[in-house]
Amino acid sequence: MIKPEPITLEGHGVRLEPLSREHERGLGEAAQDGKLWELWFTSVPAPGETAKYIDTALQGQNDGHMLPWVVRESASGRIVGSTRYHDIIAAADRVEIGYTWYAKRFQRSHVNSACKLLLFTHGFEALKCKVVGLRTDNFNFTSQRAIEALGAKKDGVIRRHWPRRDGSVRDTVMYSVLAPEWPDVKRHLELRLRKHETH
Repeated sequence: MIKPEPITLEGHGVRLEPLSREHERGLGEAAQDGKLWELWFTSVPAPGETAKYIDTALQGQNDGHMLPWVVRESASGRIVGSTRYHDIIAAADRVEIGYTWYAKRFQRSHVNSACKLLLFTHGFEALKCKVVGLRTDNFNFTSQRAIEALGAKKDGVIRRHWPRRDGSVRDTVMYSVLAPEWPDVKRHLELRLRKHETH
C-alpha cells in the first residue's frame, strides 16, 4: 500500500518543494502573472486568499488525501506555480495529479512537462502506484489538450460533479495512466523535454 509523504523533487529545470506557509508571498506573486484567478475553472488563489489556499492544502495533507508542492524554476529560483497529489487512495495504490497552475509566462514552457515527469516518476517508481489519475473541468480545453498530450487515457466524464468558485457546478473530465503504460509515457515526456532544451 502506497504511503505518500512530503519530499522535494528536482530535475529538468524545476524544483518541487513541499508547500508551506513560507511560500505565501512567492505563490501570490506567481498568481498575479496573468491574473490566473480570473479563470473560473481554475483553483488559483485570488489576491489576499493565498494563506487560505495554503492552509486548505496543508489540511488535506494532514488528513492524508493530498500532498501539495510549490513549483520553483531552477534557473531564476522563482516560485512559478503549484501542483499536488490529491484524492490519494492508498488502498488502491492511486494518486491523482492536479490543482496545477503556473504563472502565465511559464505556460507553454518546459515547466509542465518537467513537473509531470517528476510527479509520475515519483508516483510509479518510488511510491509504486498502480495508477496515476488526472482530472479537469469540462470547459478547461487547454488543460484537456495538455493532459492528452502527456499520453494519459480519457476515462470518461463525471457530470455535474464539483462546485466551482463562482457557485456553478462543473462536469469533470477524468484521465489516467496505468503502471504498464508508464514506460511509454516516460519516454514521451523525456523526448518533449529534450526538444525544449534544443530550442
